[in-house]
Amino acid sequence: MAEAPAAPKDACADVLARIARAAQAAGRDPGDVELVAVSKLQPWSAVEPVLAAGQRVFGENRVQEAQGRWSERRGGVRLHLIGPLQTNKAAAAVDFFDVIETLDREKLARVLAAEMDKQGRRPRLYVQVNTGEEPQKAGVAPGEADAFVALCRETYGLQPEGLMCIPPLGEPPGPHFALLARIAARNGLAKLSMGMSDDFETAIRFGATTVRVGWAVFGPRQP
Repeated sequence: MAEAPAAPKDACADVLARIARAAQAAGRDPGDVELVAVSKLQPWSAVEPVLAAGQRVFGENRVQEAQGRWSERRGGVRLHLIGPLQTNKAAAAVDFFDVIETLDREKLARVLAAEMDKQGRRPRLYVQVNTGEEPQKAGVAPGEADAFVALCRETYGLQPEGLMCIPPLGEPPGPHFALLARIAARNGLAKLSMGMSDDFETAIRFGATTVRVGWAVFGPRQP
């Protein structure tokens, strides 16, 4: 008989323990690696026990879905936007999210800067890098990342704190994580959001400071 999947709160505890072991194995402080529990598309019945167990950082893909889920539940919760951001949703994203991980083009940088000035609110920013240069995937090409970070800083007054990537499916993730770490280091960026359910331990070995874990915490998304 197949083993029943762990309850989300137990699965979350297991993921946190795995993060700690991976950090220790890499000679790092486990406290330097933060878990973003990817709650996108999950029913509240799966998310609530993880929140009740003490997890306070969650990742969402869409602005409206996040607003519907979290507007009345924001106490002590920090929200990361980890999905592509359309410029017409930028105002709502600046208002609602604590971290926007998907800054990836000049038009978005310009709109975010304007909205931050208008609202007097400055969510933390990550630049998304398309390390595999996949045409269907968002993100700045690796060869353009340095110039884009400089543009964000010098032209729009934005201060990204790190980089984010999603390696191509079917490829070893290590080289992509190593590439992201090199780009971050030469641009003076301290934060690396990389690693998901299948590869977060590898990402920690390459310096991830944030890992975005969905199904390993919550189980498969419901259709």
